Amino acid sequence: MAQKKWSDLPVNQRRAISVVGAVEAALTAAALRDLARRPSPQVRGPKAVWALALFVQPIGPLVYFAAGRRQG
Repeated sequence: MAQKKWSDLPVNQRRAISVVGAVEAALTAAALRDLARRPSPQVRGPKAVWALALFVQPIGPLVYFAAGRRQG
């Protein structure tokens, strides 16, 4: 089965892919910013591991916001 080119996709599909990609990028950027500014004692686990996990899309940033931060 041949792969479709971007130009072969319907406009609605291209729009949906673009929106989802933008949301994932914004969520990842927000999580990285939060992780960089948050003191280590307020993060569950090593910050380096969380930084890598944030690039596992789309789960990494969601898990970080749900379970990776300690509320001070």
